[in-house]
Amino acid sequence: MIRVTDRIEIGEDEIQETFVRASGPGGQNVNKLSTAVRLRFNVGSPALPDDVRARLKGIAGSRLTKEGDIVILADRHRTQERNRADALERLLDMIRRAAVRPIPRRKTRTPKSQKRKRLEGKKHRGQVKNMRRVKPGFE
Repeated sequence: MIRVTDRIEIGEDEIQETFVRASGPGGQNVNKLSTAVRLRFNVGSPALPDDVRARLKGIAGSRLTKEGDIVILADRHRTQERNRADALERLLDMIRRAAVRPIPRRKTRTPKSQKRKRLEGKKHRGQVKNMRRVKPGFE
């Protein structure tokens, strides 16, 4: 079991890892070794509470497939082990962010003093502009 938060644990059998060849430069290693990791995790896991599952779908964005799997491709490092750890850490980070309940916004009103101050500023600005105008026949 992988401990995500104090109330969420994920079974290691729920995470599927496949190894693929990494793209980009790397010399002869690119053609011989499969160091990149493609990690899959199904969001419909019974380990996740419903509210966390809903938020996780939003956080996953384009990484979420139609089947409900989150796919993470990790190829930042040159070794398979570091890429595995990176992919797992990115998944756990997403779940931790989804586990935090957002604080609901409380509606507030603009104080009367702020409204008054704003209107006074507008009036003052208008008076300044008015004083700059050349009055016809004043020359």
